[in-house]
Amino acid sequence: METLLIGIAGGTGSGKTTVTCRIAETFAGEVCVIYHDNYYRAHDELTYEERAKLNYDHPDAFDTPLFLNDLKALKAGRTVECPVYDYSAHNRSKDETVRIEPKRIIVADGILIFYEKELRELFDIKIFIDTDADVRILRRLMRDVSQRGRTVESVVTQYLTTVKPMHEQFVEPTKRYADVIIPEGGRNPVALEMLFSRIRQHMGG
Repeated sequence: METLLIGIAGGTGSGKTTVTCRIAETFAGEVCVIYHDNYYRAHDELTYEERAKLNYDHPDAFDTPLFLNDLKALKAGRTVECPVYDYSAHNRSKDETVRIEPKRIIVADGILIFYEKELRELFDIKIFIDTDADVRILRRLMRDVSQRGRTVESVVTQYLTTVKPMHEQFVEPTKRYADVIIPEGGRNPVALEMLFSRIRQHMGG
């Protein structure tokens, strides 16, 4: 099975997942999605309080070798058992995984998927979602409070101490590796249609 591996990167709250979902909706049944966020390293040796203080926006926070292996497996047509990350516990789930079946279109979503050379060279199309920092922090605030049980204070503190500086140091520089930069992500219909056209070309349609 010939596959098309698409990487979608960008800062927190940039709109990566919106673009990922639009691709999955437009090419229903032909897409599998894998999120780098599910591959945060397990830290069973630490207490909850210690895990809460970790820097989750640094490249070392991710088990990228496992993510890389699973992407290679999907591209080779093999099913993978993706780990699940429990944000309320700040740790990887011990007994839960998500089975991902390979499809013709594989979409990988994550803030740092273009950081490691070996990883970014896997992608057939590399997309960076470029969204204003003020918009991104507001989206993250709303998401973390409503979906992940966080307090406003904890989200703002984390943003100022790790998210913002890590974005500037590690995420933003990877924009230069992108094949396509999409301002405003899912709110850019012209860029999305160009992307869909490229995917249709690959699909033979």
